[in-house]
Amino acid sequence: MKLFLRLSIFIITVLFIGRVCAQQTQSIPLKVIPVKTKKNAVRDTIVNKDTGEMIGQQDITDAFAKWFRGRKPSTTIDSITSRPSLSIVPAIGYTLVSRFALVLSGNAAFRTGPNSRISTIVASTSYTQNKQFTLPIQTSIWSKDNNYNFVGDYRFYKYPQLTYGLGSSANIGNADPMVYDYFRFSEIALRHITGNLYAGMGFTIDDHYNISDRGNENGKVSDYSVYGKSANAIASGFTFNAQLDSRDNAINPQKGGYVLLQFRDNYKFMGSTTPWRSLIIDVRKYFRFPEGSDNVIALWSYDWVVVSGRPSYLDLPSTEWDFSNSTGRGYIQGRFRGAQMVYAEGEYRFKITRNGLLGGVFFVNAESFSAAPGTRLQGVQPGYGPGLRIKLNKTTNTNITIDYGFGRQGSNGLFIDVGEAF
Repeated sequence: MKLFLRLSIFIITVLFIGRVCAQQTQSIPLKVIPVKTKKNAVRDTIVNKDTGEMIGQQDITDAFAKWFRGRKPSTTIDSITSRPSLSIVPAIGYTLVSRFALVLSGNAAFRTGPNSRISTIVASTSYTQNKQFTLPIQTSIWSKDNNYNFVGDYRFYKYPQLTYGLGSSANIGNADPMVYDYFRFSEIALRHITGNLYAGMGFTIDDHYNISDRGNENGKVSDYSVYGKSANAIASGFTFNAQLDSRDNAINPQKGGYVLLQFRDNYKFMGSTTPWRSLIIDVRKYFRFPEGSDNVIALWSYDWVVVSGRPSYLDLPSTEWDFSNSTGRGYIQGRFRGAQMVYAEGEYRFKITRNGLLGGVFFVNAESFSAAPGTRLQGVQPGYGPGLRIKLNKTTNTNITIDYGFGRQGSNGLFIDVGEAF
């Protein structure tokens, strides 16, 4: 716990004052009063709806201004306009799979029209204590009338990583050190259907190459060897997607829900090493508890199953290889892997300070995996822990997240990131 507190203080000092921009929060019982400023920009003043009292919500920018420059925190929040808002945030992060990491993150947020949802381009690069290099870029571009949403995911990794075998009963002693390079290109186009429902299709290619492993450190035959080794593996095909999103804020929701269905079909004629199909069902729900407070109960179900075929080993569903690399806090990335993944998580998010600068969470999760395709789900593996939240940007309600997770077989560790797990 001393390490947790020290790192919490340390992360505040190393994070540069920056802005991470995304969908704007709609808080209750607070309301937003637009006030016209120069060049037709809009500034949003937050007040208490019942008393009319102006509430000085604060983030790290305000805290540094107050502590080091003696300035009073601003009571206004800049809105996102058609002019791109650029941010660069150097930071230090930590996860079980990377240990300490030097990270440089940047993003651009903008509107393509006066009434469009906020479009974002997010990029980062990192080098870790485990000699991993990552360069992910994610985009979400909305059309002027919100009829289309174009979602991109592009990644390049040089990635030493441990694997522990197949199924959720895999023993932590079966660690097999692997090294590989990874490239992903994914682009999805979603069309508005009705209300908050969008549907569409896309193309995704995942290319793992320069793959090598040393075998299980305990001398046993690795599941990777039994499943089938390969120096290169490509998965290439189309995705068919449906999305229902009623969240008030995609970065840190306080109410609403989210449902994503994605069916992926990979073909040999498109370059896939083997043909296979998968289905992802991602369901999230958020509601205030107690009602009328800013505290939130967040629930998440993530099911990822291979419908047919035999994917390469590294393309199988795995812990922390979901879209946002967030499943299984309490375990190292890749701890469990298999043809079927069933996952559930609940989290309680609450304010610590009235101005919103500090908050906390408690989370509990559970996951179950089968082994190779055609096998049954194995035992359920639980994870749990507390977390600290530090407001990085009050406009978007974006937090620095510092979590300490516990799992079975002595698994535990610190997880530092920007943005909520889900």
